[in-house]
Amino acid sequence: MEFRHLGRSGLMVSEISYGNWITHGSQVEEEAAFACVRAALDAGITTFDTADVYAGTRAEDVLGRALQGERREGIELFTKVYWPTGPGRNDRGLSRKHIMESINGSLRRLRTDHVDLYQAHRYDHSTPLEETMEAFADIVHSGKAHYIGVSEWTAGQIREAHALARELRIPLISNQPQYSMLWRVIEAEVVPTSEELGLGQIVWSPMAQGVLSGKYLPGQPPPAGSRATDEKSGAGFIARFMNDEVLTRVQRLKPLAEQAGLTMPQLAVAWVLQNPNVSSAIIGASRPEQVHDNVKAAGVRLEADLLKAIDEIVEPVTERDPARTESPAQRP
Repeated sequence: MEFRHLGRSGLMVSEISYGNWITHGSQVEEEAAFACVRAALDAGITTFDTADVYAGTRAEDVLGRALQGERREGIELFTKVYWPTGPGRNDRGLSRKHIMESINGSLRRLRTDHVDLYQAHRYDHSTPLEETMEAFADIVHSGKAHYIGVSEWTAGQIREAHALARELRIPLISNQPQYSMLWRVIEAEVVPTSEELGLGQIVWSPMAQGVLSGKYLPGQPPPAGSRATDEKSGAGFIARFMNDEVLTRVQRLKPLAEQAGLTMPQLAVAWVLQNPNVSSAIIGASRPEQVHDNVKAAGVRLEADLLKAIDEIVEPVTERDPARTESPAQRP
């Protein structure tokens, strides 16, 4: 495993991080979830990402139990707040009330007294940013979180939050966006702003919800049991990539992966890590062998001619519009 600084902070994270968005507590049984976490640890992954909303808070609980017995100082534990975690009007968003209550719930489920990174899961247009950042400051100053991050915020929102963070003397060090060969909306504005301000990207869906694995074939129905057939596993989200033009071009990437000595998933993960502003790529897994395969993308350096060939294939179907950065309906 290779390691990188998260932005310009002193925090080191594994190039490959393990996330449990639609696996733990919902898609896979607990025994399989524990086995995947063990595989991640055995492969050298030290960075684990979750959120209070995943599987209705169950994902945090499963991850907390799976990591019990590990040396707390040896792992980087990330979680998020924003999406509804209860039926009440204040069980959502980035109000002071919800943030303060949510961090306590997350720490209880994760079986720890602090998280290394606490992230705003989306921007809250109904709460003053000052209120949100002051609540985060109190959490950092109380020792319940070491660093603060955001997820799917626009460049302008990141800039405003960063200015407040400096005033409040708290370290805002990261953004967690969707990023892959097919979804590059952060490149035009978010990445340059993050580089200027010292934030690193912790990217989710580097394989475009599995589309870049090559398992979905044009003109054919999705394999039984795959993510594209399971509404609980993100079928609605993956739909944007499930058309013959995209799938045909993805199949044309296979010879390039073979040329590089990589599997298709490895090529997809290695590709996002070529961006110097990317600190870590989040992978998910329902089987330990998926972890073992994906981690081999760590430390891979793709040649310039290979990157150019990839661009030539996927460019006609690549999404680059910065306006797509903020997508409140998505949950990475």
